[in-house]
Amino acid sequence: MYKRLRDLREDGDLTQRQIAEYLNCTQVCYSFYEIGRRELPTEVLIKLAEFYHTSTDYLLGLTDEKSPYPPPKR
Repeated sequence: MYKRLRDLREDGDLTQRQIAEYLNCTQVCYSFYEIGRRELPTEVLIKLAEFYHTSTDYLLGLTDEKSPYPPPKR
């Protein structure tokens, strides 16, 4: 999971500071998410999936499909 966070950030030419600002946390806090020193809270996981237009399953390494799931039909 942690490698995917870094890869997505680098693919977008973004800094840890930019992502930290989006998440409203410090750069150090975000860097700990990327290296696995800090658990990723569910709400942060969801925000990152929305930011990168992917699924939480992709971020968690449960699938290699980057595309987000389509919204549920009602």
